[in-house]
Amino acid sequence: MSRYFITGTDTDAGKTCISSALLIQAQQQGLSAFGLKPIAAGYASADELTAAGFSSLPAKVNLDALLLQATSQPRYALSLHNPWCFQDPLSPHLAAKHHGVTLTLEQLTQACLHNLETADAAFNLIEGAGGWRVPFHAEQTLDALAVALDLPVILVVGLRLGCLNHALLTAQAIAHSGCRLAGWVANQIDPHQQAAAENIDFLRQHFDRQGVPCLGVVPHLAALSPLERADQAASYLQLPAG
Repeated sequence: MSRYFITGTDTDAGKTCISSALLIQAQQQGLSAFGLKPIAAGYASADELTAAGFSSLPAKVNLDALLLQATSQPRYALSLHNPWCFQDPLSPHLAAKHHGVTLTLEQLTQACLHNLETADAAFNLIEGAGGWRVPFHAEQTLDALAVALDLPVILVVGLRLGCLNHALLTAQAIAHSGCRLAGWVANQIDPHQQAAAENIDFLRQHFDRQGVPCLGVVPHLAALSPLERADQAASYLQLPAG
């Protein structure tokens, strides 16, 4: 049984696309796969759900959580893939506060362990929210969950201006938290980024020196639907070893 925590260099780095693609890749290798997003913030609109290929769904759902459910095998009730879903697309601590909810590390940890054990999959991904140290509580950030679960981390680097600084700072913060960086993925979110190849080369050299493998370089795939994008991205990725 393999379990990994997925984080990104920032919001919209492409965590869910890469998470879904890795789940698809695991299934292509004959493994059961389970995607878990403990906290999701932002309800999807009816138009967003329709455009993504989802219909006849309740109004209070998050598109990222739906994608993880759709690319898991077997699939479970959405609440198992996403225990907490809040309306406002805000930092988790603010989204929860607007719902009158105060999340604790113990709650998050116990929910994750229960849901992972229930799914009992061979390959498991726990997707964070935003970046590595996004707060879920006034005094705690989400990296504490990865630490509490003792999970190796996969870093999604959203390729755009500023990504080198974000990638290096995030990797440093992951190491400072005591977690092992199991791999990184380059995800081309800005199709017009200058010197993209040079940026990727720099990151390869930097992470190679630390013994952290590149799990893939995913080109810009924004013209596709979210499910199509994940399916295409899977062909550019490999699962982490060990």
